[in-house]
Amino acid sequence: MQEFKIKEATRVDLPELMMLYVHLHDSPLTSIDKYIESVWSRIEKNENHHVLVGFSDEKMVSSCNIIVIENIAGHHHQRPYALIENVITHPDFRKRGYASLILSAAKDIAIKSNCYKIMLMTGSKHESTLNFYRRAGYNSNDKTAFIQWLAATDPPLNGLHFWRK
Repeated sequence: MQEFKIKEATRVDLPELMMLYVHLHDSPLTSIDKYIESVWSRIEKNENHHVLVGFSDEKMVSSCNIIVIENIAGHHHQRPYALIENVITHPDFRKRGYASLILSAAKDIAIKSNCYKIMLMTGSKHESTLNFYRRAGYNSNDKTAFIQWLAATDPPLNGLHFWRK
């Protein structure tokens, strides 16, 4: 395996990260405009949101997001939990162990944050991808995930108001 380094992404990494995301569900290349800049700024300011990026010989080849979610429910003594999304490795660099290393780094963040669990979601139905996550220690037996997709035109809270003190 070539030298592989993992770090938390910074603003400098954003152009290369956007290029890597092209390989995430065959997404179109998104230009870095004011909106992307503002989203990135919020991500960087959120101490619980981590965008991990992995480099092989100075080229970004793998990434994932892990978000630590605070929890006041008592069944796990108010310990937080984590969510992993957007796991991607450049197609030319797959099957080299890089995604496993990125997931291991994400797990380290969850452990250091005292999380009691990590949830990982994937849109893939490929058995090879699902088996990869199983080998990484994740299971698909304990929980059932449901997703409700929201349109950009949906009114917030169906016109209801949300109060926050």
